[in-house]
Amino acid sequence: MNDVPSRLREAGKRIGHVVIPDLDASLRGRRLRLDDIATTFSASGTFVNVLHKWDTAEQVTGSPPFVGEPVVLDWTSVRDWPFEKDSFIVFADYDGPSRALSPRQVLAAQIARAADAGYAVRAAMEFEFHVLKETAESLRMNGFGDGTELFAADNRCWGSQSAAIHSDYVTSLEGLVREAGIDLFSLGLELGPGCFEATLEAGDPLKAADDAVLFKTLTKAHARRQGMTASFMAQLGASHPGLSGHVHLSLVDSATGRALFHDAGAADAMSTTMRQAVAGVVGLCGDFTAMVAHTVNAYRRHAPPNWAPRTASWAVQNYAAAVRVVPQPADRCRLEYRLPGSDINPFLALAFVLGAGLWGLESDAELPPELTGGGPGLTVAGGAALPHDLFEATDRLARSERAGGIWGETFVQHLVEACRQEEVALRRETSAAERARYLEVV
Repeated sequence: MNDVPSRLREAGKRIGHVVIPDLDASLRGRRLRLDDIATTFSASGTFVNVLHKWDTAEQVTGSPPFVGEPVVLDWTSVRDWPFEKDSFIVFADYDGPSRALSPRQVLAAQIARAADAGYAVRAAMEFEFHVLKETAESLRMNGFGDGTELFAADNRCWGSQSAAIHSDYVTSLEGLVREAGIDLFSLGLELGPGCFEATLEAGDPLKAADDAVLFKTLTKAHARRQGMTASFMAQLGASHPGLSGHVHLSLVDSATGRALFHDAGAADAMSTTMRQAVAGVVGLCGDFTAMVAHTVNAYRRHAPPNWAPRTASWAVQNYAAAVRVVPQPADRCRLEYRLPGSDINPFLALAFVLGAGLWGLESDAELPPELTGGGPGLTVAGGAALPHDLFEATDRLARSERAGGIWGETFVQHLVEACRQEEVALRRETSAAERARYLEVV
């Protein structure tokens, strides 16, 4: 323990929420008095090691034994818990065998890898999400049917009138998020009825991922407290737009602070470092799609007419590419990974982008031709094919010879098993649309 608990006491904090993010980036935790945290999570304290072994439906995916493992708290992650004025939240993780299964630790390992190579990392995430005029009870009463009622049904994308009408919801969410120490670059309405978008400020990569997970948690809790439901599902239905969860990343020289992706004298102002990092992400994204799209639903978003990328591709400022390159101005140069949906686990998504970018630098990877054209509903030329569904994505991940060397054999095998169980859970489910199309005809 360091002096953080003492400072928390001086600030009047009485309750701590100790949380461990699971494979879906849901926060699982315990609410404890600050004075009890030291004994509960001391060297002899343990917590059952099932949290990294649950699927979305809380069915066990991992292997036994299910035993207590020591837990270590990351006191640098402390911030206020805005639902209780005298409380705080702190991220934690197992410190035994289950540590190798932790998405947060997978990201931490990539950050350390970058530091060893002399790179500091800046990262940020942005999310689109839907808000439904549905409670937990009403959703279950209608069987989670497609007839859900959307909040802000009159919204028009980026419409100033819509922003004025629904400003109370936006400002109340913004206030809650800022209370938790999350800096927002923007928050507003976007793609249509019920749709909002938030872009988080760039900064330290581990905090950026923590912020992203907390943002999703707070947004969902805030909606429920107002009698509504916020959803980060990638494709809510055929009549709704696909929702994205984009990752922004740049590298900086850790010694000088110089932005390493910008080179004013190079083509498109892209430095060799940037070209190799982007080449790494483009080169690996097909085989590692499951790291950023671990749900069955995520792959529905890649169908036309959504804006989602449909090939492993890159381009300067082209929103149809899997990697959008923003090489200037120098202080904002970055790559934007546009393939993931809003249902990502932020730790894994950022771990993939950073790990693949570092692989590109280590292997002197070369960029394929730049994507030209493209847009919603258009089939673009150029770029290798991406997996069509979770089954194919999981198979490609399992067969990869590079995965274990970059992200760890234990974790990769765990992710493969979890994705296989997720895919099997829905393989035999049949939608009303399928029955309407086939029941009387085939």
